[in-house]
Amino acid sequence: MSYFIDVILPIPLERLFTYSVSAEEAQILQAGMRVAVPFGKSKIYTALVHNIHTTAPTVYEAKEIHQILEDEPLVNAFQIKHWEWLADYYMCTIGEVFRSAVPSAFLLESETLILKNENTDVKDSDLKDDEFLVFEALEHQPILKVHEVAAIVERKNILPILNRLLAKKVILLKEEIYAQYKPKLVSYVALGEAYTTEEALIKLLESLTRAPKQSQVVLSLFQLQASTKKPIKVSDLVERSGSSNAIIKSLVKKGILKDYKIQTDRVSFNSDTEQSTLKELNEFQNTAIESIAASFAQEKVALLKGVTSSGKTEVYVKLIQKCIEEGKQALYLLPEIALTTQLIGRLQNYFGGQVSVYHSKYSIHERVEVWNNVLTQKSKAQVVIGARSSLFLPFSNLGLVVIDEEHESSFKQFDPAPRYHARDAAIVLGKLHKANILLGSATPSVESYFNALNGKYGYAEINKRFGNVLMPEIELVDIKEESRKRKMKGHFSERLLEKIAETLDLGEQVILFQNRRGYAPIMECATCGHSPQCPNCDVSLTYHQHRKQLRCHYCSYYIPLQESCQACGSAKLDTKGFGTEQVEKELRELFPETKVGRMDLDTTRGKYGYEKIITAFEQQEIDILVGTQMLTKGLDFRNVSLVGIMNADSLLNFPDYRAHERTFQLLTQVAGRAGRTKKRGEVLIQTYNPYHQILKQVSVHDYEGMYKEQLYERRQFKYPPINRILKVTFKHKDYNKLNEAAEWFGKGLRNVFGENVLGPEYPPVARIRNQYIKHITVKINKEAHLGKTKNSIKRIEKSFNAIAHFRSVRVIYNVDHI
Repeated sequence: MSYFIDVILPIPLERLFTYSVSAEEAQILQAGMRVAVPFGKSKIYTALVHNIHTTAPTVYEAKEIHQILEDEPLVNAFQIKHWEWLADYYMCTIGEVFRSAVPSAFLLESETLILKNENTDVKDSDLKDDEFLVFEALEHQPILKVHEVAAIVERKNILPILNRLLAKKVILLKEEIYAQYKPKLVSYVALGEAYTTEEALIKLLESLTRAPKQSQVVLSLFQLQASTKKPIKVSDLVERSGSSNAIIKSLVKKGILKDYKIQTDRVSFNSDTEQSTLKELNEFQNTAIESIAASFAQEKVALLKGVTSSGKTEVYVKLIQKCIEEGKQALYLLPEIALTTQLIGRLQNYFGGQVSVYHSKYSIHERVEVWNNVLTQKSKAQVVIGARSSLFLPFSNLGLVVIDEEHESSFKQFDPAPRYHARDAAIVLGKLHKANILLGSATPSVESYFNALNGKYGYAEINKRFGNVLMPEIELVDIKEESRKRKMKGHFSERLLEKIAETLDLGEQVILFQNRRGYAPIMECATCGHSPQCPNCDVSLTYHQHRKQLRCHYCSYYIPLQESCQACGSAKLDTKGFGTEQVEKELRELFPETKVGRMDLDTTRGKYGYEKIITAFEQQEIDILVGTQMLTKGLDFRNVSLVGIMNADSLLNFPDYRAHERTFQLLTQVAGRAGRTKKRGEVLIQTYNPYHQILKQVSVHDYEGMYKEQLYERRQFKYPPINRILKVTFKHKDYNKLNEAAEWFGKGLRNVFGENVLGPEYPPVARIRNQYIKHITVKINKEAHLGKTKNSIKRIEKSFNAIAHFRSVRVIYNVDHI
């Protein structure tokens, strides 16, 4: 009987592929195990076994697999079910989900090896100079890699040379796969077995009297062994004895010491520190926990709406503790890596070494280790805290999913596929595991609040700050009026400067929020009005004073700062608008004695970038912290009593149906960083339009008013949560071809969905990385069958792809676009 396996390949193909396996291999293989398989003419891919069967494929002949890569499944049944849901719901392929879900170290790469063909006699005269160089190298070395051949012939493109050598049968090509992950091995040292008795030791020390450094190493080893029961690291022995690795190696050669290696995790937290007991909850928190427990009993998702600084984290901690006591795993999702740095410390205080962290700032090796710890259900991975990618970890016993700051748009993945929303995907994951699911936010998204009011979700709220601290006092400053009266100093109103000075005099800290990085978004010539544009995207270059550069924030193209206008040669260059860099510079001039810090994408690029800035601010080494929206989310600073928002209008005037909801959430969140302990905080919002409805609602903390207004508007215009949104994006470098393709597709959609189709239209930035972009928005009725709707769109796409002229136009689906 012939055996076959269907595998998931990490490439964007709709179907699973079938390969043949022997009866022995079929016995070993299980769903979720990795195998290396040949695909195409010469490629080898890491594939994932989906199922094992005895039905041969009818369209093609099944190839044999290359090799089995492991003994145990890497991915469990829950994950494969979850991936299938993601692929179906977000209109992508399961291969794209596979590539996105697992750390890239698990996707073994294949490398082309060049070998000499021993069965061919080659005449030197038949070879060109560059071909002869490769042939000569193979005479001395049996195997060459592609990059080695490139170095020999001193050319980047070596494909033509290899093709000519293949045609002349001089070389053979072979694919070899190699692993990217290498476990970390730490060297340890112990005394040789011959010297364990006291007599042998005395003789040893006597024999080393002429080698004082070696004698010192042996004595230091004794001292370390006496002070700790743990194995002794070579690095610790070197430090204690003041010697070098060379001396220890010579003692190992003599057999006096023996060395050995132990595999260790790259990320390990100090579990020796004493765990602190959980804080006592106040009456409001206890009431919230009771409401959440009632929702969990009915198997409902629970929404916790708690004002900023109401102690939501302590509620989560209590629920996580209950989950751990039941012997289950807990997942704590956060929208920003910045938040994880502050929360890790707090969770470790409670749960010690049971906490693992997973996000993109961790190296590939560190992520592999966390994956393996979760897979084997190690105690060090009982609680996983991480950004959106952590929901792909191989949980097999998930008991609780906490999604903090659930309203955040950072939970949505935009590129590459799957373009999933982590909140919604985590809810489905929790349902698969029959786990409890809790959403938390001070300003829930309109959709979640709508679901809670309609009884789909359970609901709990905390309306009082912890310790009964008053909500911050919010003041709107009219900068139009201040500018008219010439009271502005740079971008600071008189009122804001006065308040900053007062706060600094009291020894308290200030946060200033400006949602744009760089120095100024536009550099403009004062003579002719020209401003430098990005050659690849339809945007102006942003001026970064710190680097003396003009940079594109879409494709990272940059040029040095221009001394004169590129159009007319005038030296009168002026900046328009302002970013965090400019605010920081103005502060240093206005308050020269004050320590100013900046937290944006430019200052947090390194692995520990967030940690350094947050720790410095917590320890009051920084007096004023200027930052973008990464400052606004759930961070807890005890000594901040003033928050300043430099310009609220840039948020309000954004071309998006969520602009007002987002502005309310962002301003409320950033205001919530003020006055979190005893004293009531103050928030100053600078705006040209202080009478705007949203700003009034923010100033009186009127979430209900904002929700009702937004819901009314969305009912009128058929937007979520009343309807679903599906955005179809078209990309191509040819402007005319893109227009024709988008128009054709738009007509097809209108035939099916009628007036619920908007577009095709260009977004505000219509060209990125030399690709023109056009969008079509489809509004889908909540009552409509989503599966049938997607099938209708896929049918239109099939007809679209059948037209040769449109085949090169890229079509991207974004379900539940936000």
